[in-house]
Amino acid sequence: MQLHIDEISLHVAKDAHAVLLLDRAGWHITGNLKWPKNLTPILLPSRAPELNPVENIWQYLRANYLSNRVFETYAEIIDAACDAWNRLTARPDVVTSIGMRQWAHSGQL
Repeated sequence: MQLHIDEISLHVAKDAHAVLLLDRAGWHITGNLKWPKNLTPILLPSRAPELNPVENIWQYLRANYLSNRVFETYAEIIDAACDAWNRLTARPDVVTSIGMRQWAHSGQL
């Protein structure tokens, strides 16, 4: 997680600040993380998947690419997951629609 935070920090524009929305997974809330000055973590409430759009991404992947399948090997699981991810990210309009929360955008054009 520290490597991830550090990488994100490198891509924040100079003189800018970013927030990182996180669920409360143990690796997100450990006191061992060192937060760069240009990043602020915001922890989502526990047990509130409706506030975490990535939960809907995983649900979409399972429903559309990964369900009702039997995998013979670990490599097949990895290949199927990578294929599903690549197919989804090739459709940014779908990703946007899955993650959109109308109530969070009210009053915006």
